[in-house]
Amino acid sequence: GWLKKEVLSDNTPSGVQAFFINTRRDKFQSRKVREALSFAFDYEWANKNLFYGLYQRMDSYFENSDLAASGLPHGKELALLEQFKDKIPNEVFTKEFVPPQTDGSGNIRSNLRQADKLLKEAGWVLINGQRKNKLSGEIFDLELLYYERTFERVLAPFARNLEKLGIAVSLRLVDVTQYINRLEDHDFDITTRRFVQQLSPGPELLSYFGSLTANLPGTSNSSGIKDPVVDKLIETLLAATNRSDLLVAARALDRVLLWGHYMIPQWYKGQHHIVYWDFFDRPEIKPDYDIGLDTWWWNAKKVKDFVVYRSSGE
Repeated sequence: GWLKKEVLSDNTPSGVQAFFINTRRDKFQSRKVREALSFAFDYEWANKNLFYGLYQRMDSYFENSDLAASGLPHGKELALLEQFKDKIPNEVFTKEFVPPQTDGSGNIRSNLRQADKLLKEAGWVLINGQRKNKLSGEIFDLELLYYERTFERVLAPFARNLEKLGIAVSLRLVDVTQYINRLEDHDFDITTRRFVQQLSPGPELLSYFGSLTANLPGTSNSSGIKDPVVDKLIETLLAATNRSDLLVAARALDRVLLWGHYMIPQWYKGQHHIVYWDFFDRPEIKPDYDIGLDTWWWNAKKVKDFVVYRSSGE
C-alpha cells in the first residue's frame, strides 16, 4: 500500500496534433477531398491497439480548454458567424463537429464508402482500381512525410486504408534537417504537426492560420489556409477587450477551421498517470494547469512508519 498510482487531470490547453493537409497542392483544394481523407484514419483502432486506450480524440484547434467550440453556435457566437453565412460551410450552423468514428475493429468499410462518395463528388473517380481525376486523368497520389520511424505504426494503417480508395500512397522518411527544410518550404502533401495554444491566444494565430502567412517560408500555417473569414475572426479575437468576447471569437474561429477540413485530428491526453511512494502530503485543491508536485511536502511520520514497516520484514 506504500506505492500509489493516480490519474491527475490537467486543464492546460492541448492545442493541435493532426495530419495537416497542404492545400497549396491542387488536389487538396476541394474541401470534399480533404474530408474524404479523414474517413481513412482509424483513430479508434490506433488508440486500442497502439496506445492502450490512453488517448482521447482531438476535435478542436483549442483542445482541452474553454476556447473550444461545442454543441451548436448560439448567442453572440451565432450572431458573429451569421455575418459570414454565405461564405462558410452550412455545417457550421447545423452540425457539431465530430471526426469520423469506427468501432476499433479495423473494419472501416462504411467509412471508406463515405470517402469514396465524397471523392467522386469532387471529381475523383475509381478506374481499374486507381483513383483518377475524371477530367484530366491525373492519378491521385500523395506522400506522407515524417522523420520518426516509430510513427510508421500509425502511418502504415492509414496508408493502407487510403490505398483501398485507389489512392497511390508513399511513406517518406527523412532526417530531421530535411524534414525541417521541407516543412519551412511547405514542400509536402500531408505531415503530422503539433503546436500548443495559449490560454489567451494572440498574434501567433496569424502565423498558424492567417492568409498573409500562407505562402511565406518558415511560417506555421502548414495547411496554407487563405480564408478571409478566418482572417476576420482572428482580427475579432485580437481586438477583444474582455474574456467573454475572446471566447466568442475563439469558438467561432474553431468551428470555421474545423469545417474547413484543413487537418485530420489525431489525439491528445489531458491527464497525467503518476506513480509515487506515499511519503507526501499535499493541498486539497490541485492547481488547474499543473500536476502541482511543487506544492507537495515531505511527511516525516509517513517516512518513519515506512522504515518501521520495512524493518519488521512484512
